[in-house]
Amino acid sequence: MNNRIVLRLALTFLLFCLADHLQAGSIWTKRDRNMKQLYADDVARQIGDILTIKITEASKVDNKAKRDLKKETSRSNTFDGELGITTPNHNILPRMPGFTMSAESSNELKGKADYKDERSFVDCITVVVEDVLPNGNLVVIGTRSRNIAGDKQAIEVSGIVRPSDIAFDNTIKSEQVANFSIVTMLGGVSEPYNRPGWLGSIFDRIWPF
Repeated sequence: MNNRIVLRLALTFLLFCLADHLQAGSIWTKRDRNMKQLYADDVARQIGDILTIKITEASKVDNKAKRDLKKETSRSNTFDGELGITTPNHNILPRMPGFTMSAESSNELKGKADYKDERSFVDCITVVVEDVLPNGNLVVIGTRSRNIAGDKQAIEVSGIVRPSDIAFDNTIKSEQVANFSIVTMLGGVSEPYNRPGWLGSIFDRIWPF
């Protein structure tokens, strides 16, 4: 009986000594600090955060002007030769030959102008939050450059974004961006085909009609 008590005390002491070297297991793995949390909010809020702008710009201009002006003037005068200076017995001045004078004038102006311009631009560009205004709005700026088979395109976008307009997937439509500015620059092989030649440009400047 005493041997059993001694054995139990020895085992208890041994387990107590090894307790510091044992690690308890768990069915849940330890979370890595670099891993995204399950309910994390990735919407841009601070300087340096990124945000995707969905650009869907469409503009259509249809201006028509028509002017039709016309003026006609007709004037006629007739003189019978009598000066109207007479006495009871005879005319003081002799009768002059009568004549008839008429004049007509016409002035007409017709003008017509028709200007149509329809453009559309669809793209997506990711921008960076450069500043946070005192009211919480975000100042964003971003650029994108492409070079495909010699055709170069550069896009610069800037504006002010209200955080409440940002969607859950961290995107926003271009029409919701205040002071939205987009600048596109084209270069490469297709550039000469998108602008008139030098001779046509000269005629457009000096042509009077």
